Amino acid sequence: MTHIFEFANWMDRLRAPLLGALVLTLVSCNPTDSLTPTETNIDVVDDGTSAVGEAAPAMSASYAGGIPFGNFNQPTTQFGSYYNGALRNIYPQYLLSNLAGIKSRGGKVVLTFSGKESTFKDANGNFSFSKWKARVDRFRKVNFSSYVKDGTIIGHYLVDEPNDPSNWNGHPISPATVEAMAKYSKQIWPSLPTIVRAYPEYMLKFSGKYYYLDAAWAQYVYRKGDVSTFIRQNVSYAQQKGLALVVGLNYLHGGPNRTKMTATQVRNWGSTLLSSSYPCAFVSYSYNSTYLSNSGIRDAMRYLKSKATGRGFRSCRGP
Repeated sequence: MTHIFEFANWMDRLRAPLLGALVLTLVSCNPTDSLTPTETNIDVVDDGTSAVGEAAPAMSASYAGGIPFGNFNQPTTQFGSYYNGALRNIYPQYLLSNLAGIKSRGGKVVLTFSGKESTFKDANGNFSFSKWKARVDRFRKVNFSSYVKDGTIIGHYLVDEPNDPSNWNGHPISPATVEAMAKYSKQIWPSLPTIVRAYPEYMLKFSGKYYYLDAAWAQYVYRKGDVSTFIRQNVSYAQQKGLALVVGLNYLHGGPNRTKMTATQVRNWGSTLLSSSYPCAFVSYSYNSTYLSNSGIRDAMRYLKSKATGRGFRSCRGP
């Protein structure tokens, strides 16, 4: 199982002002067919490595409209013409400067506050609610309320793959516990939407109503079958539980036999996901400069960005 790793901040202090963002992509394999690490890898951590000194970037842009469109671990410098959304993991001391940079580039972001999973597991590898709370509590003293109010932060990413027993020593995190995690978040930041990285079908296992959890996540890969059926079913499951929905693709491992998606696949599958008016964001795995710089992929991204920005904005707060 891969995790969200927090890189040492010395990289920030050594980086020259004109050096571009450094993005390290760490990938491992997992044979499970849930939201597996190869589908949801968020090992590339942007804990300020791409944003030191960017509190007041040279460029400034307003949000382009529609729903946020972007990638896991996307550097602040990459918000702009192609992308205006992302999932990021940022140290508390770098959060405000990163958010200033993201906002100035017309971006919106989902944030994870708990960091890598190993930091909130007990000695046996089980999920520890108390340790998770302690990780989240690191951000209590950071006043980012203005970025919640203006929509720069679109959600708090509570946990990755609570449904996968291989992540949690054979003991998945129940939907009821996820709801309790969302409640804890809302006690600190009442207006910040809460998001879990789990398919809506898993969240159906909760017998009650979700009062604190706002959104589930559905990332498409080829082995999930027909993409039209996939989005229709996931929207239906989310609606049944009153949850909003984040969607996206796994560019790097989501093709047939876990291959990289081709430009045509990215365009066609992404377009189908965006044909639904229900999703509140389109965030894909993962930012990889080599893959995304391919001319065909760039064209596909430009096309999908136009579709995403052409949509009406939709909050990730539960409907």
